[in-house]
Parts: sequence; structure tokens; C-alpha cells
Amino acid sequence: MTNRYTAAALPGKTENAPVAGGAAQCFKPGEDIPAKWWKLFHCRELDLLVRMGIAQSRTLPAARAALRQAYENERSQAGALLYPKVDATASAVRQKFSGAAFGEPGAPGIIFNLFNASAAVSYMFDLFGGSRRELEALGAQVDYQRFQLEGAYIALTANIVTAAVQEASLRAQISVTRKILADQEDQLRIVKLQLGLGGASRPDVLAQMAQLAQTRAGLPPLEKALSHTRHQMAVLTGVLPSNSGGLPEIDLDSLHLPQRLPLSLPSMLLRRRPDIRASEALLHAASAQIGVATANMLPQITFTGSIGTETARVEDIFGKDTSIWSLGMSFLQPLFHGGELKAKRRAAVDAYEQALAQYQEAVLEAFQNVADSLRALDRDAGTLKAQAQAWAVAKDSLDVTRKQFQLGAVSYLQLLNAQRQYQLARISLVQAQAARFADTAALFQALGGGWWQRKFSAVADVAAGGAK
Repeated sequence: MTNRYTAAALPGKTENAPVAGGAAQCFKPGEDIPAKWWKLFHCRELDLLVRMGIAQSRTLPAARAALRQAYENERSQAGALLYPKVDATASAVRQKFSGAAFGEPGAPGIIFNLFNASAAVSYMFDLFGGSRRELEALGAQVDYQRFQLEGAYIALTANIVTAAVQEASLRAQISVTRKILADQEDQLRIVKLQLGLGGASRPDVLAQMAQLAQTRAGLPPLEKALSHTRHQMAVLTGVLPSNSGGLPEIDLDSLHLPQRLPLSLPSMLLRRRPDIRASEALLHAASAQIGVATANMLPQITFTGSIGTETARVEDIFGKDTSIWSLGMSFLQPLFHGGELKAKRRAAVDAYEQALAQYQEAVLEAFQNVADSLRALDRDAGTLKAQAQAWAVAKDSLDVTRKQFQLGAVSYLQLLNAQRQYQLARISLVQAQAARFADTAALFQALGGGWWQRKFSAVADVAAGGAK
């Protein structure tokens, strides 16, 4: 095991930038993630969307149903394997025998009634633990479905937050693009006036028109992406895309970047990632199946017994000398099954080795997720700082170039270049701001999402539902 997630040590805090979402973030190793981690963004609309998703999404009910199914399967098998089977039977038969049945073909037939009431008991003695190991495997399946439910909960909330950040980013990019379009339309108007006064050439007007058309062409893809994001948000929150207009709208300005980031210790990640715990449960189930396959190769002992009454008249069914009973024991030792039982045990061992490799892979991927998120946050901060500086420089450069162009000190080509640089810098700044929010959410998801902090117990909830 390791004591850190990344090869190089993390900085005490990230860089900061003098723009929205540019605050420095510091990592707090050993601190717990809150169960409602999305509240750290301090956005009322985001919290409402997450609560809608938890209440209305179909993902969680499906996972709960799978957990209830696994729980009931375990309960049913516990009753079948651990306790004696007791069955009561009653029968009434009217039957005719011919004389031939008694060696006298010419004798007249006999008609009689037979009434029976009895109780039978059977119990297979779990001498080598096969039944207990089978129940152990079913219990592991319950654990697996439980952690699948926790994973579905975390994935749902993280997907809603990510979609909200994407929506906020697209709205900001659309807003910026529209502002740039307005500026370029004003600039085109000015160039046309200069053309009329002889201060600009026809190619200058055409160049500004081409720049305006290029900027305008970038708006529909952003609007399409925003529509798709709204549709995705509708599905995540359990409503039809046609009703997405009623969902709260998210803007970048409404999100606040968490500055204090709880960071689980590497030693705790194995217990807090639902996918790792689910993979561990499958490994447990595979181990138990080896025990089941081994027990099937060994002797099996079954006890049986019955007691009841049998009579020719229904009124004598509980009368004197009508009782019947039986008591027995059977011993089964597999001798020759054509290699079937040994092959099944080898298959169980192979399944365990497969589950072990998958568990190890899940652990490696979990640590990669955390390492990627941590490095992304560190690099995001540096990227945002650089983009903020680039935007500030591009803005100043555009302002100066516009004034110089109006005075005839620079060519129109230089003005167009300054406009393009400003447009790219402004869009890149918005994307860098959104990346910090998205990667912060990714870190919370990679660390397990704080499911262990929630008060309700998934198993207790399912058990209560199964008892209804």
C-alpha cells in the first residue's frame, strides 16, 4: 500500500487567479467528505437539481429493487438450507381393485375409500459446510448490490453536478459570444462609415464582415450543446426533455469554488469507494463458491421422518390404530460423475482468480481516478491563472489597437488579429473557470462521495421494505 496518490508531492495549495472561480484551493488530508458534498458549491439551484434527481430519477429505484431481490434471495435460501422442511399433506382417494390384482381374475372387484393426513420432516445435515458457504455467497451478493446502490447514488449526484457545470460553461460561452458579436457589429458599422469617408477600404469592410460571420457561426453549436445538456439534466432529474424548461438554470456566477478540499487517506480509499467494495463482495462470493463446490464432492446426510393417520372412513381419521409413521436417514457419497464435480471445483477456483484480478484492477483504477483529479485541480489552477492573464492582455491589446486604428496608426489586419485573440482568450477563460468546478466534483466522486456519512442504511431500508 502507498501513503500518497501521486508520484510527486502535492502543493499545500493551488495557485489563485483574480477572476471568478480563481480562488486558491488547499488539500486537507484525513478530512471526511460530507455526504451532501455538492452543497460546498453554495448554489441553491444546484442543490435543488440534485434533490430532484435523488427523488425522481429511475436509476436509484432500479438499484434498490436489485438490492431487495438479492436480500430476499438470501432470506429464502436461509430458510431452505438451515432449517428442517416440514410439510403437511391430506388426501382422499376412492379406488377400485379387480380380483386379478390378488391372483383371482374371476373375483368381483373391490371398491374402497382411503383417507390420509400426515406431516413430513426432512433435514439435510450440513456436515461439510456447503450450505453455510452457499449462504455466505448469497450474503456477498447482497453486499455487492448494496454497494452498487451506493455507486448509483454517487454517480447520479456527480453526473448532475457535472451537467450543471457544463450548462453554466455553455451559458457563459454563449453570453461572451453574443457580446463579442455586438462589439463586432459596432465595429462593422464604424468601418462602413469610414469607408464612406474614405478612411477605410472595401477589403477592410469585407474582412470585418468575414470576422463577424465566423463569430456568428460559432453560436449555433454552443446553443445545440446547451440544449443537449438541458435534455441530459432533465433525464437525470427524472423528467421528460420536453419539460426541461421548468428546471432551474445554472450560471457560472452562481457557483462558488470550494477552497477547502477534504482528502481521504490512501489507506481509507479501499473502504470508501463503492466500486472497490462491490468488487470485494464479488471476490467474497467467488471464494464461498469454492467451498460449495468442495462440499458437493463430500458425503451428504439427510434425515427424514413422517407421522400421520390412514383410514378407510373419514370419521375414523383420528381414531385408534390408524396412526402411521416413518423415520429414516440417507447417506450419499459421490463416487463417479465423469469428472463433473472436480471440474466444477476447478471452475470455481478459476472464477475466484478472475474476481481477484478484477478487484486488483478496481483498486488500481480508483487510485488513478484520485491521482488524475488531484493533478487536474493543480493544473487547472495554473491554467486559469494563465488564461486570466492572457485575457487581460488581449483585452488591453484590443482596446489600444482600436484606438490606434481610429487614429490611422495601425492597419485593419492588426485590428482583426486583436479581435481574434480577444475572442479566443475570453472563451478559453470561461472554459478554464468551468474546468475547476468540474474537476472539483470529479475529486469528490473519486474519493467515494461521502456515502458513509449518510444517516440511512441501504440494507436496513431494504429489509424494512421486504418485511411489508
